[in-house]
Amino acid sequence: MKNVTLALLSALAAMSASTPASAKQVELGGRSILEIAPRLKPGEYAWAPGLSPDGPALVIVNLETQRLVLFRNGVPIAASTVSTGSPGHETPTGVFTILQKRKEHYSSTYNNAPMPNMQRLTRRGIALHAGNLPGYPASHGCIRLPHKFSTLLFGATELGMTVVITELAAAPQSSKAPDVVVQNVASDQQPITRAAYEWRPELATDGIVSVVISAADQRAIVMRDGVEIGSAPVHVGGKLDGAMAYVLRAWDNSGMHWLKLQFSGPGGAMEVAADEGDRFQAPTDFRRAVATVLRPGSVIIVTPEPISAGSPGKGLTVLEDQANSR
Repeated sequence: MKNVTLALLSALAAMSASTPASAKQVELGGRSILEIAPRLKPGEYAWAPGLSPDGPALVIVNLETQRLVLFRNGVPIAASTVSTGSPGHETPTGVFTILQKRKEHYSSTYNNAPMPNMQRLTRRGIALHAGNLPGYPASHGCIRLPHKFSTLLFGATELGMTVVITELAAAPQSSKAPDVVVQNVASDQQPITRAAYEWRPELATDGIVSVVISAADQRAIVMRDGVEIGSAPVHVGGKLDGAMAYVLRAWDNSGMHWLKLQFSGPGGAMEVAADEGDRFQAPTDFRRAVATVLRPGSVIIVTPEPISAGSPGKGLTVLEDQANSR
């Protein structure tokens, strides 16, 4: 009986070491969030919202490093270890919005498993939620978080907020956006390009806007709340190394401020060239129209793949617009 008791106690101790209760906050100690993030151990997180108290928020999940970073107004204010989808249940890469939030939620697919602080990202049930963090991908596709961090993150996000999931271990950088947006350009400063394009913003009057540019199709489509509201021919110069996204983090008197993220490409390096935005050319009227619907959190996605059914190619998801129960 004594051996059985010891075995049970050992098993309970092993279980408690990997449960959400093992979450631990790490102090910055004068270091930046991006410096601390790679050093976090499973279950650890850093939380410093005072670095940027206000502004639009953005979550970036990196499948390669098993890390999550929260940006607010373009400033990293939090980082956490995560556990994403295991082989055969991979977490999808792409650009998502938070479709649904529930403090207490149970899975209808996986034996009523608890999913505290659930924030749904896809109609098929991929979500952010508290769970076990063994130090490697181990979920059925969801993004598990330390329990305490999941509570903090739940309180800092809102429905419709952008979440980017990438598999390259490259940090986002400030960048110009592709040249499909223009503002405050007088007609005598730049000729109007009369190329054919479509613009029907009345089809969806509210929601996050995403612009998807396909180098294969040489075309851009604009979606709001998952509905296509415009499209235009776009010339993409040079060779694309892989899919990438530009997220509008802020818009002030000095103009638009973007972050660039890569989803694929050689290695994990990402360098932003001075002429980054000049490789993309689109009709001027279309560019003006796009500018009227953008807001912080809007995303421009560029992919070498063809556009198919509103999605920019294999392995990359763009802004699903409906949720169902999991």
